[in-house]
Amino acid sequence: MIYPTRVYFCFCVLSVAVIHVSVGEMYTSLLNVKQAIHVERKLIDYLKTYIDQELERLEDVKRFYSKVSDLHAELYKGPAATMSNPLVAFTLIKRLHSEWLHVVYSNEALENAQALRSSYEEEEAGLPQLEDLQGAAKGLMRLQDVYALQVASLVKGRFQRVTDGVTIDIYLPAVSVLLSGDDCFLVGKVAYEQEDYYHSVQWLEESVRLFRGTEGEWSPENAGTLEDALDHLAFSHFKTGNVSYALSLSQELLHHDPMNGRVLQNVEKYEKLLDVSPQRSLRGDGLRRPSSNYSTTRDNYERLCQTQRHQQPMHFKNPELFCDFFTSGNPGLLLQPVRREVLSLQPYVVLYHDFITHTEAEDIKGLAQQGLRRSVVASGEKQATAEYRISKSAWLKGTAQSTVGKLDQRISMVTGLNVKHPYGEYLQVVNYGIGGHYEPHFDHATSPSSPVYKLKTGNRLATFMVYLSSVEAGGSTAFIYANFSVPVVERAAVFWWNLHRNGEGDEDTLHAGCPVLIGDKWVANKWIHEYGQEFQHRCSLNPEE
Repeated sequence: MIYPTRVYFCFCVLSVAVIHVSVGEMYTSLLNVKQAIHVERKLIDYLKTYIDQELERLEDVKRFYSKVSDLHAELYKGPAATMSNPLVAFTLIKRLHSEWLHVVYSNEALENAQALRSSYEEEEAGLPQLEDLQGAAKGLMRLQDVYALQVASLVKGRFQRVTDGVTIDIYLPAVSVLLSGDDCFLVGKVAYEQEDYYHSVQWLEESVRLFRGTEGEWSPENAGTLEDALDHLAFSHFKTGNVSYALSLSQELLHHDPMNGRVLQNVEKYEKLLDVSPQRSLRGDGLRRPSSNYSTTRDNYERLCQTQRHQQPMHFKNPELFCDFFTSGNPGLLLQPVRREVLSLQPYVVLYHDFITHTEAEDIKGLAQQGLRRSVVASGEKQATAEYRISKSAWLKGTAQSTVGKLDQRISMVTGLNVKHPYGEYLQVVNYGIGGHYEPHFDHATSPSSPVYKLKTGNRLATFMVYLSSVEAGGSTAFIYANFSVPVVERAAVFWWNLHRNGEGDEDTLHAGCPVLIGDKWVANKWIHEYGQEFQHRCSLNPEE
């Protein structure tokens, strides 16, 4: 079987030109995506200049055209004696020898185009790479999966899912865009290249539908065409076992490109397969979602991400859960206690409302911006980037009088724990990207070789996470085994114990950062270690506790 490769070369050539100078991993931080807006504004200005110059050049060409046309309409239609005038004869010869030459071979068009290219190249450092394009496409597919979104709705700029046969809006964004056939083709092609035909079929179906609607109209900005989309969609259906539909699409493609030898071979192959095994004509029997690193908890994780807090009555109606004004026995909180909401008793999870001010949150985000780097996860004794964590993070040290230092003091007052380095890690500030998430994981080390132990202060005893921003939809923190999720509450903080009092990890703290559907999510994490807490968080007399 010969599969489509036609568009790969062209696509790669367009991408290679920017790879060596671009800022990579833009898609992993919405801050970087926002910064790209300023780059495009410059490109718009450059393009406007180019258009103005080209219009001016074309006006000159039109003026020449009018001059010559008028001569032929008026002067040259006169009596033959016209050419006997040496001035008329001279201007004709001169015009044909040099004026037409200057118009036809003018360098002005080339100079205008070169000026546009030079301006574009000056901005290449701020442009996304191919990796970013692919990462953004994967982000859309992640949102599609986790929130059960309909691709047909996403194409129309809406976030909808089907529940009990009824299409409902998950969220109505204030601003949205329609996706083009080329947009859908790119997403489908990213899935196709990963042999993920579950997603490629859905996105390429929309691409073909939209391209058909344009009736073959060509747009210079498009990387794909109807033929490309049909080509990839046909092979995607073949790979899912839907040979009949693959044949139909390939035959449609031959109407547009009848001399395509590879497609002709595929058609012949499909027809033979259907002759031998007619049941292969069944549609979509192999359309199954790819497995993932968290397949065993995927259903519960996605259910919790989709569930709003008011839809979790069985958990939050527990009479043992409560809200209060909390001082933690600290004199510094007596006059201004924190608003505590106990979300869970096992594991013990608390939400502290209004823990940080808006000014402090903005200050911390500003301090972190220059240091943001792709977030990493533990990989043996080292750390590495991973597809299951899409964000950028920075580590902030704080002096006693700085915003970070004051936040550390407040965390210590509320928790009663020693958070000074190395007993507490430096403050980690995280900004999530397109569909940014962190799949189910433990904060504490589960292996003795984990990088967590590099501080030589034991394991991560507790987590203190501050929400520095709000989001419009998505981004909840889901506790998988405990079966509840905590929505993003701006300027609030979530606290939980990672370890039992005997030092063993609490498996009920398995949690995940749900993908951000709409919004710019920022959090600050403070991980507090075992050592240094001997008198603040004593061991229990019960070794099983």
